[in-house]
Amino acid sequence: MSQSQSKLYWRCRRGMLELDLLLQRFLGHGYGSMDDSGRRVFEEEVLELSDQDLHDYLFGTRQPDDKEVARVIESIRTSQN
Repeated sequence: MSQSQSKLYWRCRRGMLELDLLLQRFLGHGYGSMDDSGRRVFEEEVLELSDQDLHDYLFGTRQPDDKEVARVIESIRTSQN
């Protein structure tokens, strides 16, 4: 694992086990197939969300207003299948 991958993996560790599992699984199964824009949104916007907002978005109780964030959230959700 490269240093940048290690840092990204570490940034995916959150205060909720459910989020840890979803984000780490996404790194292994979905992140690599995203385009550069999607990766940037994931790293610079999605990972900056609070745990509660991220939880609500990933479990579908709320939808993000930003269309690019919503696209990445959907990618995370669908990578779990």
